[in-house]
Formats: sequence, C-alpha cells, structure tokens
Amino acid sequence: MAKKMKAAIFVEKGRIVLDDKPIPDIGPNDALVRVTTTTICGTDVHILKGEYPVAKGLTVGHEPVGIIEKLGSAVSGFREGQRVIAGAITPSGWSHACLCGCGSQDGAGTKHGWQAIGGWKFGNTIDGCQAEYVRVPDAMANLAPIDDGVSDEQVLMCPDIMSTGFAGAETGGVKIGDTVAVFAQGPIGLCATAGAKLMGATRIITVDTVPARLEMSKRMGADIVVDFKKENPVETIMRLTDGRGVDVAIEALGTQTTFESALRVVRPGGVLSSLGVYSTDLHIPLDAFAAGLGDKSIRTSLCPGGKERMRRMLQVIASGRADLGGLVTHRFKLEQIEEAYELFANQRDGVLKIAITT
Repeated sequence: MAKKMKAAIFVEKGRIVLDDKPIPDIGPNDALVRVTTTTICGTDVHILKGEYPVAKGLTVGHEPVGIIEKLGSAVSGFREGQRVIAGAITPSGWSHACLCGCGSQDGAGTKHGWQAIGGWKFGNTIDGCQAEYVRVPDAMANLAPIDDGVSDEQVLMCPDIMSTGFAGAETGGVKIGDTVAVFAQGPIGLCATAGAKLMGATRIITVDTVPARLEMSKRMGADIVVDFKKENPVETIMRLTDGRGVDVAIEALGTQTTFESALRVVRPGGVLSSLGVYSTDLHIPLDAFAAGLGDKSIRTSLCPGGKERMRRMLQVIASGRADLGGLVTHRFKLEQIEEAYELFANQRDGVLKIAITT
C-alpha cells in the first residue's frame, strides 16, 4: 500500500479540504520534494470559487519551498537532502513554446490551436504543493538550490508573486527615468512596484485603498500612493503627470475597472502591462484606446518559471536589493490550511501572504 500524506484537495466549488493522498510516484526526469513551506495564491482562491476550472480531487498550490526527498534515475546535478525551490511554472525546456523563449506557455499548442498557460502545471493540470510532498516534473529544468543562511520565508515569494510582479515591469519595458503607475497593491502589485524600481523607474505611483498596503507600497519603492476611495486615480495620475500620462501602467488586480483605468493613464506610445487574472470578458473603451490609433501597447504576462528564472529571483533576494519578507503577514501549519483559506479568501486581518509550514 502506498504511503499517505496530507494534502489540500479541491473537492468542489467552495470547498478545498485537507485529506490523505498517496505520496506521489516519480519518473526518471522527476524529483520528489518534501515541502517545508508554501503559501496560498489569489489564483488558488479563483479555483476555490469555481472561477477557474480544475479537476475534482486535485491537490492545489504552486509555490513550493522544500527538500529533495528522492531523485529520478535520469536527474543529475542535484542531491537528495538539498534545499530547493521550484517555480510555479514548470516548463519542460523542449517544447515549441520553450524553444521560442516562452516557457510559461509550455505544452499549450494543439492541432486545434493554442490553449494558454500550458506551463502552469502545479495545482492546475498535475497535483500541486499544498501538501507534505510534491512531484516536480522535469526536475533538471525547474529545481533551483537555496543558499545556506537564507530562510524559507525569504524565498517564498520567488516561485510566483515575485516572478510575476517583476514580469509586469519587465514586459512593460520599464526604463531608467520612467514614470510608472501600478494599480492594486496586493502581493503581486507590491512585487511589480519593487520590480519597477529595480528596473530604473524614477517616479512610481501606486493605487489601492487599504492603509497597510499603501504603507507597504512605499517600502517597496512607491513615491506617491493614491487611495482610490478618496480620489479618482485617473484624474490624479493625469494631474501628477501634467497631462502627459505614465510610460507604463501595470494592472495587478484583474478587473474591468483597474484595466480601464490603467489604459486611460498610459501616455501615447506607452504600455499597459497586464498581470491580472480576469474572470469575465474585458471591454476596451474606444476613447481610452484612441480608436486603435494611439500607439499604445497592451502586454500580458504569465509568471516566468524554470530554474534560470528562479536563480535570478534568488540572486535578487541574496543581494538585499528587494526585501519581500514583510509580505508574510500570517503563519499556519498545513493542518490549519482550511482556516488559512478562509482568512485569505475573505482578505481579513490585513492579510498579504500566508506561510504554510508542514
């Protein structure tokens, strides 16, 4: 009989429960990682609410920090007992998408066309990491070692929200001297703010309404914060830029309102960098889009993954150039994960990110 482990399992819309599952078997290219710390993502809440479909019985979660328990027979360059992370996106490294430089879309192509986000496997198409163990596919392409002296919490943001938030700034093409607006200062928006600063933006305007998030935004690099409940963010940003608009607007929430506001503050020739996960169709206003003639670009990003991306994120943490440890506001044991979901899904008690330890 296969040995059992505890895992957070999607049962049905509105229910993710902790239950027993067999410890995963691994193939020659895989690694079995004993999860020491993980977290809950906004995308997991979309799954919980039935806004993003996954198979019933799937283990959820896509942000693993842990220790290699077992290596597949074809895996080299790693050792059992080594501390590692794996990205939320686990590209194979050999697909058409990977070889085109877009590993986040790994495996997405079919003879019928393209299905997006194929590189996101954990908690989407294979069992995820809100569990005691997780199988990491294509381990040599996806595992990244953690240096001694760096804590799990220090690197917990690397697999997803740090990589995603930084991608918002990178895809937006932020340059030295740019003015950047970031709409929403949840965990990903905060990382987008930090990424924009690292890339050379010299004026960063952030939009939210939660006082603790606006304060954290300043710590991440915001120069000006705008409370959208106290003032119209579009009018304020246009006034602050003397009517010019911003070079890059990053949308980090996934709503029509924030998407449209971001589009309205982008200067002619500027970029709207979209990070939000949208659960309904978007409408592009004719005037904000200048009837398609405003030279504006709309770019989307899925969290970059793979071991090289994780190495880069770990280097940023090790260098001290971005300190994201403050984003962990709550801590729970895996046995308490249902309670943790209730807190996170309802955004109570000033929660930003939750560290789940096994």
